[in-house]
Amino acid sequence: MAHRGPAKPPTPRPKAEHTAPRPCQVWIWDITYLKGPVKGCFLYLYLVVDVFSRRIMGWRVHEEESSAHAAALIRDSWQAAGCPEGLVLHADNGGPMKGATMLATLQWLGVAPSFSQPRVSDDNAFSEALFRTLKYRPSFPQRAFASTQDAHAWVARFVGWYNTEHRHSAIRFVTPEARHFGSETALLAQRHQVYQRARARRPERWSRDTRDWTPAGPVRLNPSPEVQELKRIG
Repeated sequence: MAHRGPAKPPTPRPKAEHTAPRPCQVWIWDITYLKGPVKGCFLYLYLVVDVFSRRIMGWRVHEEESSAHAAALIRDSWQAAGCPEGLVLHADNGGPMKGATMLATLQWLGVAPSFSQPRVSDDNAFSEALFRTLKYRPSFPQRAFASTQDAHAWVARFVGWYNTEHRHSAIRFVTPEARHFGSETALLAQRHQVYQRARARRPERWSRDTRDWTPAGPVRLNPSPEVQELKRIG
């Protein structure tokens, strides 16, 4: 029976926009479901990805969603990366992402938290794309994982392949590991020379310029429509 005053107008949250000019500037992380050994129950895969290089920086498989598990993963990944300064960590609005343990850990590490807009599915699109790649791998089991250890072993193989063998289309078909550790420039220069020699040998097969093999440059997370239009035109 308490007095109810006029409702406040909704205050839209602006989209979080970040630019990663080099590795360990902007990370994203998320959790996805994996079918577990018990029907109706799931395992949870936690993944941390560097936006600039697309390299998987850390991962865990757990039997529950937990802010404590997430905080431990971020702490271990941050330490393994050399304790980078000025790091931004973007996630959605799930409980593990905004739990007290997680936020306290980020503050202790000096990592700036960033969150998606409420009820917006594409603010963390890089994570969703990675989960699609993972679950559409030919080796991804059609049946449930027999145990947490079984899921852990499969994900370990996937991460090794993704970081060191997968030629990522968004970063000029180099591996995340090559881009993260700075060997992409030499690789792309070598490809450019190969294309130039091929064109000089058979010019009639080329109606336009060869493929652009310059490094992909900075990566923007959730760019504004104006930036997307300039990128499309340019």
